[in-house]
Amino acid sequence: MKKIASIDIGLKRIGVALCLAAGIVSPQEAILRKNRDQAARDVDTFLNEWSIELLVVGLPKGGSSSEEMERRIKHFVSLLKFSGEVVYQDEYGSSNEAKEMMQGVIRQKRDGRIDSMAAKVILERYLDAEKASHG
Repeated sequence: MKKIASIDIGLKRIGVALCLAAGIVSPQEAILRKNRDQAARDVDTFLNEWSIELLVVGLPKGGSSSEEMERRIKHFVSLLKFSGEVVYQDEYGSSNEAKEMMQGVIRQKRDGRIDSMAAKVILERYLDAEKASHG
């Protein structure tokens, strides 16, 4: 089982989630983004700490700003020193899904947990797709 992480790249925060054991995905504390270089360094540190081998990156598909977002996300990923495998996963609607999961759980929306829940949704989608493709 590979050690997998996922990131949901936002303008203010980067949500992160981990999958270290089959099928168990846990959201981590989001990384605050002051600037690109600092955020890329923090993501690298996180990936190193957990010896991550595969990084799943949420990419918005559809929607008017998706091309611009995709460009930004791919640029951000190019700043990472991460040497493992990178895959892109459609994240359409993942933050809405995350919000629904969080409803009633937490009122403070700004603690970054919602960002990491979106990363969790992205990673679970990737794992489900993998499972489906390997029958």
